[in-house]
Amino acid sequence: MAKNESAGTGVVLEAARREKLRKIEEMGLDPWGARFDNRSYIGDVRARESEIKVGEPIKLPPKWEGAPERTEIPMEGPQVRVAGRIVLQRKQGKLIFLTLKDWTGEIQIFIGKNQVGEKAWDLALCFDLGDLVGIDGEFKKTQTGELTIFASELTFLSKSLETPPDKFKGVNDPELRSRMRYVDLAHNDEAMTRMLNRTRIVSSVRQTLAGEGFVEVEGPTLHAVAGGAAAKPFITHHNALDIDLYMRIALELHLKRLLVGGMERVFEIGRVYRNEGIDQTHNPEFTLMELYQAYGDYNSMMDVTEKIICNAIKATGQEFVIPWGGQEIDFTPPFQRKPYFDALAENTGIDPHDDEAVVAYAKEIGVEDVDKKHVDVIRNDIFEEKVEDTLVGPVFITDYPASICPLTKRKRSNPDIAERFELFVRGCELANAYTELNDPDLQDKLFRSQLEGQAEEDSMAKMDHDFIRALRYAMPPAGGLGIGIDRLCMMLTNTTSIREVILFPLLKPEVFDN
Repeated sequence: MAKNESAGTGVVLEAARREKLRKIEEMGLDPWGARFDNRSYIGDVRARESEIKVGEPIKLPPKWEGAPERTEIPMEGPQVRVAGRIVLQRKQGKLIFLTLKDWTGEIQIFIGKNQVGEKAWDLALCFDLGDLVGIDGEFKKTQTGELTIFASELTFLSKSLETPPDKFKGVNDPELRSRMRYVDLAHNDEAMTRMLNRTRIVSSVRQTLAGEGFVEVEGPTLHAVAGGAAAKPFITHHNALDIDLYMRIALELHLKRLLVGGMERVFEIGRVYRNEGIDQTHNPEFTLMELYQAYGDYNSMMDVTEKIICNAIKATGQEFVIPWGGQEIDFTPPFQRKPYFDALAENTGIDPHDDEAVVAYAKEIGVEDVDKKHVDVIRNDIFEEKVEDTLVGPVFITDYPASICPLTKRKRSNPDIAERFELFVRGCELANAYTELNDPDLQDKLFRSQLEGQAEEDSMAKMDHDFIRALRYAMPPAGGLGIGIDRLCMMLTNTTSIREVILFPLLKPEVFDN
């Protein structure tokens, strides 16, 4: 169908819906509805199937001479009240069958002209797919055994002026689903299930941490100094103070200040913002969970990471072996642990401790600007290129080069190694954790000597004088952990695009005709 033909069809369909809206108003009813108390969720109604009382079959005479005998099974059921969206509709003479949907499920509605009366029947004739209606009636089964509410009273709750997508084809365009999430949720069961599972996962994270003695806090989203991660920030301006501020790129530095203040186990689940690209696993605005535990270390963080993830899996009703992207992930604890340098050696065949070999290998595989970078940055470029995609996991990659971890405590036995891990699953980083650096003099030195070859706007950490001052008041030795909530939800809902687990991902603005 040509674009102008499609637009013309849309105008005709909307006109028909507006005509029904007008008829509803003429009946003295509000087509935009009002408060509708004492309704039950459809899922809860369906769960009451055992309350339906089924009598003995009754034989009825044939409808006409020569017709077969009929059998009717008498039934009685509870009176119920539900509300939802009409997703299927068919009319058969003086009968109308609807499929009504809310966020817990669907159920068939039977509307008979003789059962609801003339006025309600006229209202039912104004129903369209996508409309929101309330139904009072008896919950029982049809003679074929389908759970059905036999309507006795109808309440109109809101008119849909747009024609919804086809019940079975749905909205197929991923960008359109992200842009029109309201349509996606209303007419795509998978989308609703996925988003509700996201809420269960986040709730589970909170419950797990509360059970471990952590308290939830809220830090500022506008920072005077962009720090705590390697990322380019969004910059804004505060007019009253006439200063530039940065949308936070991490939660870390303010949470550590709370450790200094004596809050020994703290966490935050909050939005962070990074002025970077968009792809399958990145969105400029995303949800991060960070926690800090006084008197712990990165081994403590491995333990709590396993608890968070395993409990979140249980919250979605799954076992530890779950599907993802056409494969399976086995989250049965304990997760595998492997040192960073061992993984490099296994996947490159070189000695990762040999600087010359590392540089030569980097040039061989085409790493950019090798001559301008610190050798540890080069090592990490190789790791990202040759190792990450091989990590099936879940696997904790531990003990990173210290120079690329300026907020991390060094190993006493080897100060060139940082007590840090990243959790990888199918090549995707899911968590990042440190034994936190709490030496104020060393932290000051690391802030002042940024990594070689790293652009200023992308430096690992900016100079935060107040944070250094906080450390001078003594921060306890601690473990810290960050988990990308969106990526965790991707993994646990069998989704390979971050857009599918963010209700409103960032998109290019839509152009509307005036």
